[in-house]
Amino acid sequence: MAEVKPDHKVEDGENYSMGNNVDPKNVQELTQYVQTLLQNMQDKFQTMSDQIINRIDEMGNRIDDLEKNIADLMTQAGVEGTEK
Repeated sequence: MAEVKPDHKVEDGENYSMGNNVDPKNVQELTQYVQTLLQNMQDKFQTMSDQIINRIDEMGNRIDDLEKNIADLMTQAGVEGTEK
């Protein structure tokens, strides 16, 4: 069987790997950047979630007020409302 030879030399592989050429300071800075980015995204998501929940609560209060006003109007008009 024929022997398969690689198209590149061993030295060529050094150009593609990060190996020992990585500056720890750069890795640390990148890690810090990613952590900060993720924290900012989490904070924005939490803020948006809180806003949505507050709007849902406000809408529930408005619906409760509307139901009470309708019941009051029906009472003033002399119409008996059906209880739930």
